[in-house]
Amino acid sequence: MSAGSVALIVPSDFGVPDLYELGIPAAVFGTPQPDLADPWYELWLCGTGSSTRGTSPGFTLHTTHSLDDVVHADTVFVSWVPEEVIEDNAPVPPELVSALRKAHDNGARIVSQCVGAYALAAAGLLDGRRATAHWMHTALLAERHPKIEVDDSVLYVDEGDVLTSAGMTAGLDLCLHLVRRDLGAHVADQLARRMIVPGHRPGSRSQVIDLSVAPDNSESLESALDWARTRLDEPLTIDDLARRAAMSPRTFYRKLQASTGTTPLQWLLNERVARAQALLESTGLSVEKIAGLSGIGTANNLRHHFLKLVGKSPSDYRQTFQR
Repeated sequence: MSAGSVALIVPSDFGVPDLYELGIPAAVFGTPQPDLADPWYELWLCGTGSSTRGTSPGFTLHTTHSLDDVVHADTVFVSWVPEEVIEDNAPVPPELVSALRKAHDNGARIVSQCVGAYALAAAGLLDGRRATAHWMHTALLAERHPKIEVDDSVLYVDEGDVLTSAGMTAGLDLCLHLVRRDLGAHVADQLARRMIVPGHRPGSRSQVIDLSVAPDNSESLESALDWARTRLDEPLTIDDLARRAAMSPRTFYRKLQASTGTTPLQWLLNERVARAQALLESTGLSVEKIAGLSGIGTANNLRHHFLKLVGKSPSDYRQTFQR
């Protein structure tokens, strides 16, 4: 299965802060992984000008493609707009807006990181959709583009053909989410393991950690979650997890939500669906059996939650990704 081409839009005068967010999709999609999927993605570095030079001394990036090539890509990443767009409400460069519109019209999947959402908004690709950006920029995004349902609390938003993420490491979560969508949970988890990052953080997790919750007992919390992952087929409750973490149920609830941005029951459901994904990929067990082994109960329950969280039925997922 071909993973497709990924066009990463590189500004002609990038700064040091841009290197991190440019580097995330470059590392995920530009590093061949022939033992995981062959062919891997094909990364295109698409410059916005004739030359691409960093604003700080010592940084120069050779781009292999131009904005004209973006229209032919399967996936387009934009993580940048000029500073004056944010600070002075200047227009997004029209050539960038045009390239995004043409790529989307041609069937490309359009993805933004951080302030790249302003470029998608200028192109009209976010009107009537949920979207996010770094929490420092979401209020301004919502003010300038009232047709967008801006969510300032989540890591990333998947709207199918248009995806947006918060800044910094949330971009990595979104990249791994795309690999999971394209190539399956096993490939995404193995890639995350190589990169020494969590295998799957759902987009609904909070951008902001609640600093009002003391960080003590973090080891016992992680120990309880690891314990639960080995017993997903059992009828686990919040009391069970709290007891394992040596906390009261109320304290456990607060600490888990502060750490992951989700509730204990939603955390369990996410883990159980991830377990079902792995079993669908690696075994020939029936959907009913997998529902039991993952702790979801019945095949109908599995189909319901799987479709809601993964976007396709268990049988369709197995047909696409079974090894």
